[in-house]
Amino acid sequence: MASGRLRLINALSRALVRRQIAHVPGPDRARNDLERATRLFLRPPAKTSTIEDGRIRWISCGNCDPASVILYFHGGGYIAGSPVTHQAMLGRLSELSGVRVAALTYRLGPEHPAPAAFEDACRAHADLVARGYGPGDIVLGGDSAGGGLALALLARLCATDMRPAGLFAFSPWTDLTMSGGTITSNAAADRLLPSERIGELLDYVASPDMRRDPRVSPLFAQFDKPPPVLMQVAQTEILADDTYRMADKLRESGGVVEVQTLPDAPHVWQLLDGYLPEARESLTEVAGFIHRLIRPLKPEAGN
Repeated sequence: MASGRLRLINALSRALVRRQIAHVPGPDRARNDLERATRLFLRPPAKTSTIEDGRIRWISCGNCDPASVILYFHGGGYIAGSPVTHQAMLGRLSELSGVRVAALTYRLGPEHPAPAAFEDACRAHADLVARGYGPGDIVLGGDSAGGGLALALLARLCATDMRPAGLFAFSPWTDLTMSGGTITSNAAADRLLPSERIGELLDYVASPDMRRDPRVSPLFAQFDKPPPVLMQVAQTEILADDTYRMADKLRESGGVVEVQTLPDAPHVWQLLDGYLPEARESLTEVAGFIHRLIRPLKPEAGN
């Protein structure tokens, strides 16, 4: 059963945030709105440490295993977001998992349309390997557009025999052709994303001939022996089918996939750690998934 806080957040998201997104005039305003909201309302755990290193923002909290890393790609529809907007959630995930996060600042549209973000993701992974991380020391992660980016990178890494330990994704955007049935069937139910703005967003981030390209739509990629994958999504999201069909694709390729669902929640509710008990529960599930993959050091007592 949904917590009272989730029911309240659902109502506020629908009444306020979704309405704001529906009327935001363009990418610059979308970026500013997201940055301001996260700065005002989302706080990382007290022991969170951040280091800027080129395009990577290293985020850690507590006792982290130096031999493993989470390579994370933020969401924001490929036009907004940054490691800074997501660092509160990523600090908590680092604390819960005992693993340091390497969060990538990748190029955004419309200034840098697809496949710019994918190219940056490939470079970031190569950089981690050059630093001494083995492919199996790396866990990929991402939310929304960043979840799709992580899955697109996974397909490339499987094809080049550089498979990571595994991947987790929060409500990933995996199909820029927007052929999923929930785009329309959940249009009225989605708590955060207005489906009527999708076409405009696509024009900012990918030309029509790119939208089926596996570098931006991993639903159409080939996955050779993929590692374990965990995805979380709400059943009321317009992107729900992007998760369900992606899971089917990975299973058909021989992968082990777990999909965890909430009946009704805002898109990427995990960002609301500290407000929603469901957010903490979801991040704890991801931390357990990471432990099973790479068995990092235990977090410090009391964290």
